[in-house]
Amino acid sequence: MSTTPTVMSLRVAVAEPAARGIQRFELRHPEGAELPAFTAGAHIRIKTPGGAMRQYSLSNDPAERDRYVIAVKREGNGRGGSLSLVDGVRAGALVEVGAPENLFELDAKAKSFILIAGGIGITPMMAMARHLLAEGTRKFKLCYLTRDAESSAFLDELRGPDFAPHVTVHHDQGDPGNAFDLWPLLEKPGSAAGQHVYCCGPTPLMDAVRDMTGHWPASAVHFESFGGDTKPHADDQPFEVRLEHSGRTYEVPVGVSILDALRLEGVHVPSSCESGTCGSCKTRLLEGEADHRDLVLLDEEKADHIMVCVSRAKTPCLVLDL
Repeated sequence: MSTTPTVMSLRVAVAEPAARGIQRFELRHPEGAELPAFTAGAHIRIKTPGGAMRQYSLSNDPAERDRYVIAVKREGNGRGGSLSLVDGVRAGALVEVGAPENLFELDAKAKSFILIAGGIGITPMMAMARHLLAEGTRKFKLCYLTRDAESSAFLDELRGPDFAPHVTVHHDQGDPGNAFDLWPLLEKPGSAAGQHVYCCGPTPLMDAVRDMTGHWPASAVHFESFGGDTKPHADDQPFEVRLEHSGRTYEVPVGVSILDALRLEGVHVPSSCESGTCGSCKTRLLEGEADHRDLVLLDEEKADHIMVCVSRAKTPCLVLDL
């Protein structure tokens, strides 16, 4: 019986601009073998040249078994993963890739869909739209909201004859007063008709959709976050972590995660997504107060646990059960 490999070494067949600040990567097996199957909404984890693992949504047709296609936004004020990938990976390179996972899957019982994408949040929606077009039995409406045409990936394809009848593209030009009005789409709950909402994009967009779908059944509204609060805050300060088992203390500078600070010192902590979404790096917190920035911990866990991939400290020192 064959098994799906946990990590694969794939070749970058294409690395090219998809829009301003966005790079498109096409990954294939070096020997031309089939890749593990995926479903619309799935993501893969990629090891960047800097050593960090980052997850990116697959945007190509799930029926394809010869390639994975992702689009990566170059985040200048992020934690360096996207910079490392966009600036450091060219066509022909080999990258370590995890098998596809899906936490944002289309509901099999849904009869129609409203897909709402903001910015780079279009990536999983492209796979969904391709799948639904090929399926041909369930209706969908895709709203793609961006700042301007130059920063919009997949724009030419979405304006083509296959997608155009299903797609609305809106550019706000950076003016909040020019935001697209989603209320007419969401005013009437579509649950009785089997309609589901899927939203992926920046936090303000997802918060707005949450507010406008408060009268929808929770089971009919789905969100895909880019991860926890991974960007540095203006008031971030360096702090220390002390490892209970060894007694050693390490400094965590501004802009560096606890996980990366420990990794640089040769201390291994299990990790996977490195974006505060998977729970792999959950660590017992013995002393100190954490500044939680993940999407995993329950309220009752926050006093004595921390996700070391994204969270920081509110006190000068955290003591970890490591």
